[in-house]
Amino acid sequence: MVFGNMGETSGTGVCFSRNPSTGENKFYGEYLMNAQGEDVVAGIRTPEPIKTLAQKNKKAYGKLVALKDKLEKHYRDMQDMEFTIQNGELFMLQTRGGKRTAAAAVKIAVDMVKEKRISREEALMRIEPEQLNQLLHPTFDPQAEKIAPLLAKGLPASPGAATGKVVFSAEDAEAWSKRGEKVILTRIETSPEDIGGMNVAEGVLTSRGGMTSHAAVVARGMGKCCVAGVGTLAIDYRAKQFAVGNRVMKEGDYISINGSVGAVYAGTIKTIEPELSGSFSTLMKWVMMSASWAYEPMLIFPGTRKWL
Repeated sequence: MVFGNMGETSGTGVCFSRNPSTGENKFYGEYLMNAQGEDVVAGIRTPEPIKTLAQKNKKAYGKLVALKDKLEKHYRDMQDMEFTIQNGELFMLQTRGGKRTAAAAVKIAVDMVKEKRISREEALMRIEPEQLNQLLHPTFDPQAEKIAPLLAKGLPASPGAATGKVVFSAEDAEAWSKRGEKVILTRIETSPEDIGGMNVAEGVLTSRGGMTSHAAVVARGMGKCCVAGVGTLAIDYRAKQFAVGNRVMKEGDYISINGSVGAVYAGTIKTIEPELSGSFSTLMKWVMMSASWAYEPMLIFPGTRKWL
């Protein structure tokens, strides 16, 4: 057992060898000094970006970077790692294949083929059909978003755009969803007990926690939009409302969240259809090259009007 709560020379964190939201080949993660692991993943405290660890413990940060590269090379996949620093010394606790958004899954698979770490066939097998469907979801119209009333900014925990009515409990989210309402589950922080509400919500909003908190990790795995760590959000569960400065949003009011930039808006925002390009386009070309029905790309996404 090692302890990250033995003072300011100790700490704990969660990191990914690549960005699990976008798939970029950049070190990604968060940490807290004088803390244990639960403080990070439960969203009890809002952690700091992993890159700032270099300023507090250059040796531990350098060792962590070297280990994340070694682990990713060995497993040939993006890794989700947990670590503890005790009195300045780094200890790795675990590593596993990291949960990622659909966009990140596609980019990581394509990039790893280009890096000659995996074959095209293996890249195709790593992408679930449901993930491709997520990439067809609408995004906010940039012009409409530009004039939308901004309530607050938080952390871009899971990309995507979502509009719905504010609810403050998983139970309410499920009840409202059964009535056909689109909702945004708004919590101080989420826990495993909120999974049912997260599943039916259009998106998740939290006032505490970071991009490696429970809300962020689960939302990414579900393909849900999530904005976390909005510190200016004062949530009152009893009154079923939240306040940002002088602005109060009550249960049932519409809000919109952009998990790609961490923005929270009042009201609804017009959406537009996504463009299929970049790594997605490359992956689909590989699909068609290996498929017997390559001459009919419309079969890939029945019901859509998108050609590759």
